[in-house]
Amino acid sequence: MASAKLRIGLLGAARIAPEALIKPAALIDGVEVAAIAARDSARAREFANANKIPRVVADYNRLITDPDLDAIYNPLPNSLHCEWTIRALRAGKHVLCEKPIASNAAEAERMAEAAEQTGLLLIEAFHYYYHPLARRVREILRDGTLGRLSHVEGHFSVPFIPATDIRHDFSLAGGATMDLGCYPLHMIRHFTGATPSVKSARARVGAPGIDIAMEAELELPGGVEARMSCSMEPTAPLTVTFEAHGERGSLSVVNPLAPHRGHQFTLKTAGGERRETFEGESTYTHQLRAFEAAVRGGPAMPTDGRDGIISMRIIDDVYRRAGLPVRGA
Repeated sequence: MASAKLRIGLLGAARIAPEALIKPAALIDGVEVAAIAARDSARAREFANANKIPRVVADYNRLITDPDLDAIYNPLPNSLHCEWTIRALRAGKHVLCEKPIASNAAEAERMAEAAEQTGLLLIEAFHYYYHPLARRVREILRDGTLGRLSHVEGHFSVPFIPATDIRHDFSLAGGATMDLGCYPLHMIRHFTGATPSVKSARARVGAPGIDIAMEAELELPGGVEARMSCSMEPTAPLTVTFEAHGERGSLSVVNPLAPHRGHQFTLKTAGGERRETFEGESTYTHQLRAFEAAVRGGPAMPTDGRDGIISMRIIDDVYRRAGLPVRGA
């Protein structure tokens, strides 16, 4: 640690950064967003002024090698996650990397190896995992409340992603599964505690190689069926949901991704129907608190580099089953 505070450098002036990093850091005494670098220096200065970031650094390399920083937040396009995360780790910085962690599983393996070789943290920013709602879902699916599971599914769609957005660019490792589907795939695995295999997948294709929508049929150990769907089509509804069905009941969650913005949590068993509500901080604030604690030697974060490899292997398999090329390959 370069100081009493965890000093984080921001790679790029990404749209997600204020919500995912800057606002949470302002609520945590032990964390400071201390510097930013972007390809466009004028954009970096404008972003720094708007978000009260004290220093603008000339370029990415100077940011990751800055001796006054302890960690790097990497929200760059997916295709740049591997390169700049590894560079930051080798420069002695912990890394909080936006999801998906890499373009593909091979890149994720290189990133995890770099973290292990340097002894530094590499965390994939699946922020939803650290909210109390997610902890409650894990509890219900694993403590026998629903009995033996028979079916789980997750869906995420966002309709207002313009064709000019980087998520429609194959060279930047774009696609609906990369940006949206990664969440329900991650939830299916982490809520159940089991890794699914991909049985089949069907994509609707927009730009060359880009899935604007994806549906995947999965199977968990023991024959439990699972399903993932995602879409960034203009006609898609704005929704994110998760469901689980078992021999003793069912669980339905609306907005497990960002429950601080509103959610519905409905548990049905033989004892009746119960709705639960989860108050508190944003998912991003919970995540940043966990990141600071882990850097200071506290509890490990499950969404680490090794976990990211598993996520990317599943995503790669979804693309292969759909007849689309793996990103970055």
